[in-house]
Amino acid sequence: MEKKITDIFGTLVFDEDVMEERLAKDTFRELQKTMKEGKSLNIKIANAVANAMKDWAVEHGATHYTHWFQPMTGVTAEKHDGFIGTNQNGKVILEFSGKELIKGEPDASSFPNGGLRATFEARGYTAWDPTSYAFIKNGVLCIPTAFCSYSGHALDKKTPLLRSMQAINKQALRILKLFGNENVKNVKTTVGPEQEYFLVDKKYYEQRKDLIYTGRTLFGAPSPKGQEMEDHYFGTIKSRVQEFMNDLNEELWKLGVLVKTEHNEVAPAQHELAPIFSTTNIATDHNQLTMELIQRIAKKHGLVALLHEKPFDGINGSGKHNNWSLSTDTGVNLLEPGDTPHENAQFLLFLCAVIKAADEHQDLLRLSVATAGNDHRLGANEAPPAIISVFLGDELAEILKAIEEDRPYDSKEKEVMKIGAHVLPKFPKDTTDRNRTSPFAFTGNKFEFRMPGSSSSIAGCNIVLNTVIADELKEFADILEKAPDFSSALHALIQGTIKEHKRIIFNGNGYDDSWVEEAKKRGLLNLRTTPDALPYFIKDENIDLFKRHKVFDEEEVHSRYEIMMEEYVKILHIEALTMVNMAQKEILPAVSQYSYDLAQTCAMKTEVAKLENVYEKETLKDVSALLDKAFKATKHLDKVLKEAEAIEDFEKAAFYYRDEVIPAMSALRTPCDELETLTAENVWPFPTYGKLLFGIL
Repeated sequence: MEKKITDIFGTLVFDEDVMEERLAKDTFRELQKTMKEGKSLNIKIANAVANAMKDWAVEHGATHYTHWFQPMTGVTAEKHDGFIGTNQNGKVILEFSGKELIKGEPDASSFPNGGLRATFEARGYTAWDPTSYAFIKNGVLCIPTAFCSYSGHALDKKTPLLRSMQAINKQALRILKLFGNENVKNVKTTVGPEQEYFLVDKKYYEQRKDLIYTGRTLFGAPSPKGQEMEDHYFGTIKSRVQEFMNDLNEELWKLGVLVKTEHNEVAPAQHELAPIFSTTNIATDHNQLTMELIQRIAKKHGLVALLHEKPFDGINGSGKHNNWSLSTDTGVNLLEPGDTPHENAQFLLFLCAVIKAADEHQDLLRLSVATAGNDHRLGANEAPPAIISVFLGDELAEILKAIEEDRPYDSKEKEVMKIGAHVLPKFPKDTTDRNRTSPFAFTGNKFEFRMPGSSSSIAGCNIVLNTVIADELKEFADILEKAPDFSSALHALIQGTIKEHKRIIFNGNGYDDSWVEEAKKRGLLNLRTTPDALPYFIKDENIDLFKRHKVFDEEEVHSRYEIMMEEYVKILHIEALTMVNMAQKEILPAVSQYSYDLAQTCAMKTEVAKLENVYEKETLKDVSALLDKAFKATKHLDKVLKEAEAIEDFEKAAFYYRDEVIPAMSALRTPCDELETLTAENVWPFPTYGKLLFGIL
């Protein structure tokens, strides 16, 4: 199997090995400068690269190419153009120019743009991102690109992500220079996103409108068995699921995606896939591919993959744990404790930058993962609460406390921990436990941001992480570069940062109700819902932050705020419409017929045998009462939905959906789920939780 993996890995990727093999040496060197140093690419080089790329793609069966980009829909977009053309004699030829490689012109008005483009202003551009390799998918050469408007505004998730990576690189290099690391030329953020998902049988999925239209179940009584036995987690993978995973791995390996770990998750029918770390930009591209292929390959096995954050009520939802770190081009992980006091002082400074960023920008971290789907998940079961906190583990927290108090740390060498002056102990690695209740946990050489939802692009949270940490590094560099004595200033800076921002450090149980009160006392934000969180995006200080690092301009911030608010409204609108439809056309008619059958049975048994009919009478009474409640709740939901549709202001609409529509949806679900428990299985109009969660054999 090992030989097979090495044989197929990256075979559908136009990577550096392929480039070196197919390009002239000088062309390859110039392309490398573009990829690694951001140097501009002249048209002569672009033409050579495009021709080699086309020849390689055609040899692998491709007939078309596309600029593959990530608009603000959260999914990818592509428009296919054929390599086919004609020469002067009218003969068919295959061609692909450097101009076509570098730039495309898709419609920019039909994607979410938050007012950046009007319908009559349709021109937009896609620009090749040479830092992410081209690849072949479904017989099409896919060229990763950025997407911007005619006026230059970013209309995608890749452009601001690349800007944020550039920002943190710039500020991290300033810090490293102060520590004498002149040989470091580049600092990159790296990510390993763990992807959770559910698998259900396709034949059951197709019988449920809620899954088809919304990706989650809007109705459903609990199954007799859920996850309480804890027997699914890391359990034996069912043969049918394993066959799906094998096919998925093979297709992802061909595309150069470093998927490594697969296992059953906590909830029945839930699974996880995790890759090896890669540069954030590439990790984002690969995660988008992973989600797409999970869904496509599942269908080949008669399955459907659910990427919604909370597809089933009462059991664990699905997240996307964003393992974030910072590494140099010399192979040093800046969040890994070192072997010398000097290295550990550097580690502590970067650690403090992350802690300070998490404390000062709780609002941005929270809103970076805010969606209607994730609102169902955060704070429930294994998902972290909506309150931002940082977990460091007892030992590292104690080290920081010792620094704060200028006292010896109880280790093998009891020295007062003056940064850069006295001996620092060698930091123990991997001595911290993993806190599954923490939204932002240090796990030895990285931070695990556990809040992102399973269906979201990881670009959003990483744009925020990169930017807020870049801002703290800038502030640190500004202070230290002016300091007359570096060691003294460094010690004071680390010590002061710990004192001022220790409130964000919490190593306890984030699920405990007492933490909500404790967090309130500490002054931490508790932004429970998406409408609570998103308005912080357009606060002046946050707009200034993004402008300062050239990640977003003011118009781009406002556009994203509008898009995210409108997306929240649209998702809930679709869900509410689907509930009304399912209730009116499926649940109420089915239960009404069932109650009629009960009444008929009762009447016949009484007439023929003069029986008491306790079961029929009691069930009919209960069913009828619940049927009336469900009918009234359906009418009420339909009423508030029409009122919501009349609200033109997207901000007011979002809060109305939160405060009126969601409670009305809950009020409809309650009697319907009770009716499911009383109605005969052969009468209930769609598959139950039991079939969905345990129906894969």
